[in-house]
Amino acid sequence: MSTLRLTAAQAMVRYLSAQMTEDGERFIDGVWAIFGHGNVAGLGEALEQAGNALPTWRGQNEQTMAHTAIAYAKAQKRTRAMAVTSSIGPGATNMVTAAALAHVNRLPLLLIPGDVFANRAPDPVLQQVEDFDDGTVSANDCFRPVSRYFDRITRPEHLLTALPRAFRVMTDPATCGPVTLSFCQDTQAEAFDYPESFFEPRTWRIRRPEPDSRDVSDVADLIRSATAPVLVCGGGVVYSRAEETLADFATRHGIPVIETQAGKSALAQAHPMNFGAAGVDGAESANKLAEAADLVIGVGTRFQDFTTGSWALFKEPNRKLVSINVQAYDADKHGAVGVVGDARVTLDRLSKDLGDHRSGAFDPQARVDWLAKVDTHCGARTDVPEGYLPLDAEVIGAVQRTASDKTIAMCAAGTMPGALKLLWQAPQGGYHMEYGYSCMGYEIAGAMGVKLAQPDRDVVCFVGDGSYMMANSELATAVMRQVPFTVVLTDNRGYGCINRLQMGTGGEQFNNLYKDCNVEQQPDIDFVAHAASMGAHAVKARDIGDLENQILASLDRSIPTVIVIDTDPMHGPGEAGGGHWWDVAVPEVSPRPQVNTARETYLAALKDQRAAD
Repeated sequence: MSTLRLTAAQAMVRYLSAQMTEDGERFIDGVWAIFGHGNVAGLGEALEQAGNALPTWRGQNEQTMAHTAIAYAKAQKRTRAMAVTSSIGPGATNMVTAAALAHVNRLPLLLIPGDVFANRAPDPVLQQVEDFDDGTVSANDCFRPVSRYFDRITRPEHLLTALPRAFRVMTDPATCGPVTLSFCQDTQAEAFDYPESFFEPRTWRIRRPEPDSRDVSDVADLIRSATAPVLVCGGGVVYSRAEETLADFATRHGIPVIETQAGKSALAQAHPMNFGAAGVDGAESANKLAEAADLVIGVGTRFQDFTTGSWALFKEPNRKLVSINVQAYDADKHGAVGVVGDARVTLDRLSKDLGDHRSGAFDPQARVDWLAKVDTHCGARTDVPEGYLPLDAEVIGAVQRTASDKTIAMCAAGTMPGALKLLWQAPQGGYHMEYGYSCMGYEIAGAMGVKLAQPDRDVVCFVGDGSYMMANSELATAVMRQVPFTVVLTDNRGYGCINRLQMGTGGEQFNNLYKDCNVEQQPDIDFVAHAASMGAHAVKARDIGDLENQILASLDRSIPTVIVIDTDPMHGPGEAGGGHWWDVAVPEVSPRPQVNTARETYLAALKDQRAAD
């Protein structure tokens, strides 16, 4: 057997560079790295040797580097991924939030944090977390609950099993998620005689699991007997590349489609079977369908609480739930009739079983009327009084009027995710939202990842001032790498979304908007100057009309553009005829009358909650 004598770090890098997609590209497109003790001497040396065979990119923060990698994988529909490496200690634990984000969203991500010495000779090393009762624990054990696969590499030969396991997880649609290979720093530098065959190129096929024919038959019978079925489009439709299949299925069988955050834009908003967003941040046209549905058919969705209105949305007393998913855990949730299988394959099989059956029990005019309300709600005002601050809906309208079929709107947290899900009229593939973890700080790093994955699209990043303040440093990375995208920064001087939630549950305005915080002086942050200091093109929009002009001007630049606009913190996007209750527990006892009133409303709403049969 031919062997190659390599350090463990060199072996890892060589293996990563040889793992291919069915399209002949590297599955791991490259490695984001911030070096420190724990990865600079081992992995750093190996990555430098690799050069363009496995490119290395430097970011500004371990968490946001990982956010970029996650956004890239999401935009690539999970067909490619990136790796991220850090030193031990804070460099590693900075990535735990990103691991949780990828875990919740079922997205492939390879994390390679450095770890303490496997031989323990110099213990305790700088940044080492010591457990008084367990000598095997390090800070990297924090990754265990937020990794789909976790391994600690304490011997060079561990890579022979750990690396194939890692790729199995990242390329399996049912188990897809983050992998953490905790790499002891002395092990990285140790040499081993690896089989040469270990480094031969390998193509990883992303499988399409076939559904059980009995399950398909059962669901077909349910559809035939239903009078008002509805399809709930989740992210699994996108990852399965089942967009056209879903459109054909819905049209042929007369079953309207409503959207989750992850499934939005699988069907273009203009598609006649797309009735819009469902749930808490849902459209009137979609929520009325959901409330009346006697059969709810989820396709590739986790049935998150925003989609289901905290399980109070589907009100029909005899309604049944179907869940089509590659993961049995998701397929069998909440008493659903589960079909375990790939979304595209399952819809094809189901359509064949249904034959010419057509439901057709819905009002096609409802979506037309709702979209007309959206156009009115998001329109530019002509009667703006002195000192008027625009609503988020008006900001969305401005971006919408500049958009084309190439535009991707992306966001993550605050007011805008709900507003965009409700109001953004996306072309197919024109929406990217991280809302499984609702992670503030994802936006700018994520925008860079989306643009790297889809360089021919125009990426517009919506971010509030609160999220921007949490994580903005990858803006400098995007400038350095000449990755252009447009940031629309809505400044409402605090956490406007949570402030409204606080008020809506009877609470006093407290610690959310800057004006309600315990500070000696109210901040006056110059976001234009800040963004410009990192090399971005930055400008303050005077009003909605100026915002439109600035967005159009940004499309021809080779660097990111940041457009700041002041917005109203006290009013959300408005409902445009939709919206639904969300379960946010209200205190049972309070001296505030407003809280007591909110509690009564809360208890009344709970009566409609129905999580399982």
